[in-house]
Amino acid sequence: MDSKLKNVARVGYVAKASVYGITGVLTFLAAFNMGGQKSSKLQIIEFLEKQPFGNALLILLGLGLLCYSVWRFIQSLKDPENIGDDKKAKAKRLAYFISAILYLGLSVYAFMTLINAASSGSGNSSSGLSGTAGVIVFAVIGIGLAIAGIFQFKKAKTKEFLQDFGYDSISDEKKRKTIKNTGYLGLIARGIIFCILAYIFVKAALASNTSNMKGTTDAFSFLQESQYGSWLMGIVAAGFVCYSIYVFMLARYRKFKA
Repeated sequence: MDSKLKNVARVGYVAKASVYGITGVLTFLAAFNMGGQKSSKLQIIEFLEKQPFGNALLILLGLGLLCYSVWRFIQSLKDPENIGDDKKAKAKRLAYFISAILYLGLSVYAFMTLINAASSGSGNSSSGLSGTAGVIVFAVIGIGLAIAGIFQFKKAKTKEFLQDFGYDSISDEKKRKTIKNTGYLGLIARGIIFCILAYIFVKAALASNTSNMKGTTDAFSFLQESQYGSWLMGIVAAGFVCYSIYVFMLARYRKFKA
């Protein structure tokens, strides 16, 4: 595989890891009233904007997310690692394509925020859809998230996530354990959030309550409002931090198939 494409992928992984890491840290702090806030990807961009050198941070993040989107588009359309064309491979490539679109949108939002052209508010305040169209869209999103959540659990259980590393070729036992443990915990945390969001979307569709789009913040709020809510939210937020570490390791040690 071309070295430039590998570098694009690695930069993209760093940007993705940064988003998950900031989300996890801020939400963990909020869970135990130590500052922070329940966060979504859009709120992370708004958070960075307010920091010292915020414009520079947004430029770096926007470019990084754009790199990740390009990598996912290439994976889905050109299949540089020969995933294949069977049903399982097509489903995987479709997931890559959807991911590419989502992260492209996030990259655009970062640049729009940079030039003060983005609409105000967080992901929770974004408008949804009304009527039958809204119900259908919310139901489809809910089903898709449920499938994605189950896939995260399956990936964690089968240790499939280790395949991207050439895991057996990493001689440092500490690094091997870090990759294995953070990947396992991170995927479980993602699976929990995806499944909660699936429930929220399907419930909203059944109630025809589709006026507001749902996001990660809603899933964390769902956890917080349950019994032992702060602890549950904190644990899942810590899982997001683990996933961030795993993706950082992916940026460093990812093995690209010819």
